Amino acid sequence: MSSISIIGSGNMASAIGALAVKGGNAVEVISRDAAKAAALAKEIGDGATVGRWGAVPAGEIVILAVLFDSAVPVVSQYGDALAGKIIVDITNTFSPDAKGLVTPNGSSGAQEIAKAATKSAHVVKAFNTLFRDVLAAGAPLDVFMAGDDAQAKASVSAFIKSLGLRPHDTGDLSMAHWLEGAGLLEMGLMTHSVKHTNFFLSVNILS
Repeated sequence: MSSISIIGSGNMASAIGALAVKGGNAVEVISRDAAKAAALAKEIGDGATVGRWGAVPAGEIVILAVLFDSAVPVVSQYGDALAGKIIVDITNTFSPDAKGLVTPNGSSGAQEIAKAATKSAHVVKAFNTLFRDVLAAGAPLDVFMAGDDAQAKASVSAFIKSLGLRPHDTGDLSMAHWLEGAGLLEMGLMTHSVKHTNFFLSVNILS
């Protein structure tokens, strides 16, 4: 199994952390607010620990569970503390009105994070097409991911499988733009047709 550090203490951090310990992974929780990190580690249980903000994360995989507005500054602040780490970007980059993406044309949130990260870190986009409550329910969901490093994606894929979920590699990190577009698509579905967040995108393979 994997060792995971989660930067963030919100709903997605809670959902991923709970599934991670259930899957036998070691989990460290890190937050600017040490009290929130401690509370989440206690909620997750099963030996989840609390890391110190800005220090080298204990996990080989670092889940960036913050809003996109904070993601690049956080990665920049951590700098060489993320050297050799796999950074999993779970953010969505749609605008406040959910009618477009805030990233530069031809780029993505994950690519902007990769630009800010130390060179030896590897960014993998994943989990952004899953709503928190659906993820927390623990159903066998599909997790789409993108990244430039094959070994990093293999490690993330193994982690995803440990959660009882199904990884789907969509290609290199440029595909993160389209995964973030899929997040925007889900917001449109929620607003105009489905009317709730109890759904997910999946792949059905016909025999």
